[in-house]
Amino acid sequence: MHHANVFYGHAAVLARYCGLPEDPPPTIWGYLQHGWNTHDGFAVGHEFVPGFPKLVWSDAVARRGWALGLRDYRVIGSPWAYLMLLRADEIAAAGPGEGTIVFPFHGWEGQEIVGDHAAYADEVRSVEGDVPLTMSLYWNDFERPEIRKTYEDKGFRVISFGRRGGMYQGGAPDFIDRQFTELLGHRRVVSNRLGSALFYGAALGREVGVYGDPMVLQNDYAVLGGMQRQQRLFPQWTGHAVPHAAAAGDARRELGVDRTLAPAQLRAQLGWGQAD
Repeated sequence: MHHANVFYGHAAVLARYCGLPEDPPPTIWGYLQHGWNTHDGFAVGHEFVPGFPKLVWSDAVARRGWALGLRDYRVIGSPWAYLMLLRADEIAAAGPGEGTIVFPFHGWEGQEIVGDHAAYADEVRSVEGDVPLTMSLYWNDFERPEIRKTYEDKGFRVISFGRRGGMYQGGAPDFIDRQFTELLGHRRVVSNRLGSALFYGAALGREVGVYGDPMVLQNDYAVLGGMQRQQRLFPQWTGHAVPHAAAAGDARRELGVDRTLAPAQLRAQLGWGQAD
């Protein structure tokens, strides 16, 4: 199994839905999309072994990949969509939430973000007003005391869901479950760029916003198109409040909420046994 398949606890969620052991989850025979982007659904430069399917969240991602000349796509819905099915009772019982959770654009283990965190914190406070604010930092920002303290000093509750891991080591298997709990507990979800967390929040019915300095990723890949491509493909996802209908519709499409499979069918697609 490619090690990216277990990022964020995604394979564990799919195993739970299929009624199979989560720790460790079975081997997924293919490449599972682990995050949202405006490209082909996978990291730039991802190498694929011929004959193994690309298991992606949505038809939209598959179309983008096909346009780039890639093949062997199978649309199965996102792990988030399955987590929503697994935790449907919590969604039904949840209230409107309180305060705002913020997901600033972040780097990863190989690329850092350049931006003014203090200025971003001030802008978020100015827009969101006197409400509880939670700043969700990716681990490489969370573990830098100067970044964490910048937000803490400005009244933010600062959290991290842990590491996604690498080569099957150091990942937080409950990452996506913890993220789900936090999103469900907040009224609004905002960021300075469109990304997975905003779609997750919109799928749960939370208000979403995209504003503030988009910051810069060191040595960013031109093929991703940067902020300009996001704004071109999703023009309504700009501003303090994204229209609810647009947010909900785009989230369902990009997360494949309507493309989830029955457990037996999903097991077959993942190489975990034949469909009944």
